[in-house]
Amino acid sequence: MPREDTLRTPDYRFDDLPDYNFQANYVDIKGLRIHYVDEGPKEAPPILLMHGEPSWSYLYRKMIPPLVKEGFRSIAPDLMGFGKSDKLPRIKDYSHTKHVSVILEFVRKMNLRDITLFCQDWGGLIGLRVVGEEPNRFSRIIAANTGLPSAKGIRAKIGYPLFKLQIKRMGRVTQSQLQEHTDFMRWVAFSKTVPELPIGDIIQMATLSKLSADVIRAYEAPFPDESYKAGARIFPYLVPSELSKNRKVWDKVLTKWKKPFLTAFSDRDPITRGGEKYFQKMIPGAQDREHVIVKDAGHFLQEDKGQELAQIILNFIQQG
Repeated sequence: MPREDTLRTPDYRFDDLPDYNFQANYVDIKGLRIHYVDEGPKEAPPILLMHGEPSWSYLYRKMIPPLVKEGFRSIAPDLMGFGKSDKLPRIKDYSHTKHVSVILEFVRKMNLRDITLFCQDWGGLIGLRVVGEEPNRFSRIIAANTGLPSAKGIRAKIGYPLFKLQIKRMGRVTQSQLQEHTDFMRWVAFSKTVPELPIGDIIQMATLSKLSADVIRAYEAPFPDESYKAGARIFPYLVPSELSKNRKVWDKVLTKWKKPFLTAFSDRDPITRGGEKYFQKMIPGAQDREHVIVKDAGHFLQEDKGQELAQIILNFIQQG
């Protein structure tokens, strides 16, 4: 049964969005209605496209058509709290584990197998944890501008409390301060303390392309007012919240992953730039592989270089 306090963005907010003419699909998971795009032949190998913060499946509108044209099934779910999926009004309703559990059940309910995972931003923190639970369902992984921070022992215990203390000491960060110098800690402090979270401005700040007013409207569409933004607001603050659980995925699955693993990071992302090196070093399936640096792209490289990314995925699959 749906929770009484669940928020559902009115359908009219999504009318006439540019280049987003995909059929809406829904599945009930843990009392929430989760939306997903599902294009291409249902019997074809699926490509699971995982978005992050504060975007939604609209981010993949440039990539889905060329993937489908080549005969692949392209699936892009909206995380709970984002896009056309249901939203919960309280920050405490969101956790890394809960996001993982929703997508894990989504993959199981859809009975997805032979999956190619493309994950960016929080799509990696969630998607890689799902791989940790169901590695046999996945055939290959592409990580783009993402990571899975981890620690063990005392570092795992004190890492998040120390992080929260640092954020508290930073106090409020304004949008002008964030634009002046963008780094992860400033971004977390900004998202947690700004009175109104400016979704469209955030997407534009992390994208090199100049976005039209209609595209900005599309990214803001899921959030009629601030009450809908609890999930978007808390996401950055949760990045290092489950260091020990992430470490288990590294130890049990990722450091033993011999299936193909590709990094496709961009050259102009101040948050994750350089993070691809850890994947390349630690994952067997990523070693001795020709990885990609997507040039002239920001954090949301799907927005800047969507068609190029689609071709990167296709080339990677063809390599076997």
